[in-house]
Amino acid sequence: MEKTKRILITGASRGIGKATAIKLAQNGYEIIINYNSGKNQAIETLAEVKVFSSKSKILQFDIKNREECQKVISNDIDNNGIYYGIVLNAGIAKDNIFPTMEDKEWDDVIQTNLGGLYNVLKPIIMPMISNRIKGRIITLSSIAALSGNKGQVNYSAAKAGIIGATKSLALELAKRGITVNCVAPGIIETDMTKNIPTEDLKKIIPMKRIGKPEEIASLINYLLSEEASYITGQVISVNGGLYL
Repeated sequence: MEKTKRILITGASRGIGKATAIKLAQNGYEIIINYNSGKNQAIETLAEVKVFSSKSKILQFDIKNREECQKVISNDIDNNGIYYGIVLNAGIAKDNIFPTMEDKEWDDVIQTNLGGLYNVLKPIIMPMISNRIKGRIITLSSIAALSGNKGQVNYSAAKAGIIGATKSLALELAKRGITVNCVAPGIIETDMTKNIPTEDLKKIIPMKRIGKPEEIASLINYLLSEEASYITGQVISVNGGLYL
């Protein structure tokens, strides 16, 4: 694999995004670490990534802000080169049962998780097509999109929308040699699960353990590889057997 292939990872300062950045750097990719508010965490991630990929860098923007995404991403592409791969990892959850859910809880989750997909990909796709980059797009959904979850109508809706967008975009870009696939994690050790009693979670997972961010990163690494060039439009859930 060429050492110059650039990968943009949104929300890469921690959790799955950080694990993915490190894994991909170890395999020779140049990593663009996106963050919105966790500057110190992004700097720490960059330090770990640079051990393996010295050209990697940080790119700050809010995926919910369409104008900012357009400006920052286009500027980076113009000055540093087109992306070979994009990992759409950034997202938020604001859980509440639907009858008492506030408008802002709905809007923020939909606009960030689903709107962010549009905002980030829009300035990237045409440069990939114009320059005949047979690249990779990886979206992150959730097991909540496949099975539903109490208190997560907003989150499940947004993540289900990501699956639909992934499949449609895969059809549009297949003739260009660009693959689009979706990873749908189950319960993974991240900030989203740190306040949930671990033992309660293990009881509902057939494998009786919580997944690690590195296990998601390994799948993403494969989907970005040349070996995965005939895989597109797929949703792969990494969930320890939960809700099969």
